[in-house]
Amino acid sequence: MFEGFSAETLARMQFAFTVSFHIIFPAFSIGLASYLAVLNAQWLRTRDQVFLTLFNYWKKIFAVAFGMGVVSGIVMSYQFGTNWAVFSEKAGPVIGPLMAYEVLTAFFLEAGFLGIMLFGRDKVGEGLHMMATALVAIGTLTSATWILSVNSWMQTPAGYDINDLGQFIPVDWWAIVFNPSFTHRLAHMVLAAYLTTAFVVAGVAAWQLLRGRATDGTRKMFSMAMWMAAIVTPIQIFAGDSHGLNTLEHQPVKVMAMEGHFESHPDGAPLILFGFPNQKEKRVDYAIEIPKLSSLILKHDLNAPLDGLDTVPDDEEPPVAIVFWSFRVMVGIGFAMLGLGLWSLLQRMRGRLYTSTWLHRAAVLMGPTGFIAVLAGWVTTEVGRQPYTVYGLLRTSDSLSPVEAPAVATSLLMFIMVYFFVFGAGTYYILRLMHKAPGEGSDDPTRAGPLRTAGIVPPAQYDASKTGS
Repeated sequence: MFEGFSAETLARMQFAFTVSFHIIFPAFSIGLASYLAVLNAQWLRTRDQVFLTLFNYWKKIFAVAFGMGVVSGIVMSYQFGTNWAVFSEKAGPVIGPLMAYEVLTAFFLEAGFLGIMLFGRDKVGEGLHMMATALVAIGTLTSATWILSVNSWMQTPAGYDINDLGQFIPVDWWAIVFNPSFTHRLAHMVLAAYLTTAFVVAGVAAWQLLRGRATDGTRKMFSMAMWMAAIVTPIQIFAGDSHGLNTLEHQPVKVMAMEGHFESHPDGAPLILFGFPNQKEKRVDYAIEIPKLSSLILKHDLNAPLDGLDTVPDDEEPPVAIVFWSFRVMVGIGFAMLGLGLWSLLQRMRGRLYTSTWLHRAAVLMGPTGFIAVLAGWVTTEVGRQPYTVYGLLRTSDSLSPVEAPAVATSLLMFIMVYFFVFGAGTYYILRLMHKAPGEGSDDPTRAGPLRTAGIVPPAQYDASKTGS
């Protein structure tokens, strides 16, 4: 199945496969944890039963998604030692402590208070339960902070020195953690997580509304999700633009690939909307472009010069077609989200937010697009960094463990089979939970307690006359 692939290509495929599975779960759980905290706070503030119903509905979905995120993350991290041992040896003194801080602060915080959030409302009191819910949300954000600090350092390394063994040695931890791209990347990812969750919630609510289940719960969560889409999407577009300008400053080759600029443009670069990058011939075939708009967007000047990939050696270029198209998928989904958010505002003003069938159909279709945008953004970021693992310093080809291609191919095949079975089953269960409307059946079956204790006959079924006593 994988004959003809080198060990490096297979190792990259394996890491891409496992991290693609992993990233969708944290992207969902980060936003959903904050949503649960808001719902719980609203319940305590208003005592409106609809907020408690929604909290109990989404907390079960969060528990499953959180569990799959933990499992997929642990599996992914082992590859640093199996397939990328040289990278771990050289970059470990910097990224090792950062990943350890993520476990010691964020993961322990989430794991320590998750059980209280899920089962402890009637056991610890509402105040402590609210604190636990808030700490789980803070834990997910803290986890994202440390992981993005690691990834950002690999993109824009700072605060390091290199010893005689070729290892990156920390010199200034503040510069390492708050490296030049960290704040931009963190804001962009957290907002993406919130939008991913908002569109899942909107899609579920719209599905229920289309099925004629216009309960207080479905209306409330659809309204909240549409407010999030209308308010946060413009902020995300602004954050993405800021992140792009930062990338132009520190990783200009990545931007060249994103824009499809094989040639330099001394008098203003065009914005290529669509086309087919031809890396061999150094051009974009069948390009549809707007003159000078790329210079206006990137440098706020129609005539600003922009360098192209003709200024870069061939072995320094990333795979342009992948970066070019993944970037357009991400941006296209972002503007589609903006359109849906603005449409919802219009329907809200008309009093048709809960009755507009076409809006609800669009929301259902847009439900999974947040995951697609997150994956497309990750591909743009990581593939655009190639051919480096630590940008400009450590090549991917020099980061590989001394492993043979058949060994990596075997483990990759096993990953594919196990992942599709395990995470396919988990995703199916989440979809089954979403298929039910909030409040349908028992909101929180964990509060009812066990039906009976093993070995004890329930009192209602006990007949003393039959014992002869």
